[in-house]
Amino acid sequence: MIVINLILIILSALLAIAFYTLRERKFIGYIQYRKGPNKPTIIALTIPLGDAGKLVFKEEKNTISNNLKYFICAPTIIIIISIFLWSIYPHLYQSSFLKFRIIFFLCITRIRVYATFIAGWGSNSKWRILGALRSVAQTISYEVRISLIIICFIMHSIRINILSIIRNQYTWIIFICLPLIIIWILSIITETHRAPIDFTEGESELVSGFNIEYRRSIFALIFIAEYINILFLRILTSAILTKNWSNIELVIKATLLSIIFIWTRRTFPRLRYDILINCLWKKILPLSLTWFILLIPVITKIIA
Repeated sequence: MIVINLILIILSALLAIAFYTLRERKFIGYIQYRKGPNKPTIIALTIPLGDAGKLVFKEEKNTISNNLKYFICAPTIIIIISIFLWSIYPHLYQSSFLKFRIIFFLCITRIRVYATFIAGWGSNSKWRILGALRSVAQTISYEVRISLIIICFIMHSIRINILSIIRNQYTWIIFICLPLIIIWILSIITETHRAPIDFTEGESELVSGFNIEYRRSIFALIFIAEYINILFLRILTSAILTKNWSNIELVIKATLLSIIFIWTRRTFPRLRYDILINCLWKKILPLSLTWFILLIPVITKIIA
């Protein structure tokens, strides 16, 4: 039963990725006063399948300078790590052996930086390594904030199981943690490398960063893994911040949240890398620690 459950979750995640990319392109199109993709079939529903076919059958060109073993293994590790995240998908009727899902989530997200660096290093190019270093530095910097904020969100329920948090969440936690919610949204945008904080790719400076040498199906693995993380973090945010009575309610909230992130992508310009890092260490980290320290006695008194 557990294996069937996991297979269904993975297949559903892959299907959701296909149509999330279509929705993102159409939504961005309307923001720019155009319709976006709308020609093939009804409202361009076959475009995700066409994109997948193009990546599979596209011509492959191997570069002699690449360290082939690490060059191929890195995207495989990235996609496997991302799929592992969906094994803790917090729907209300799952049968899973993972009890401490929050700890599992934190561990898996930390491992991903190694695969990203291996992907850049395996290309044997200083520009790809520079892109990988920027990605690793950005991810590690914001993982500390993500851990602190998750502790603040779950501290009132004294639980580290996502399912228990969903069933026992309180609305008042949103109001007393409002500054942390803003920091959390900024952190998950940074964690998923989305514009306006997409310094992993940094197309204007690095020409797509660490993944520029990847083509065809190998690039598709990195692309799919990125969108798997995006969808999972949207669902995790909806699960932790709000109380959900049904799976449909959880999915609707995650969908609305993803629209907000697409809107943010097309509204704000990309920051400079040094501004982002300075903002992190000099403003966001002190604010997170201060709010965490102040929140402990407040939540303890409310619970008592």
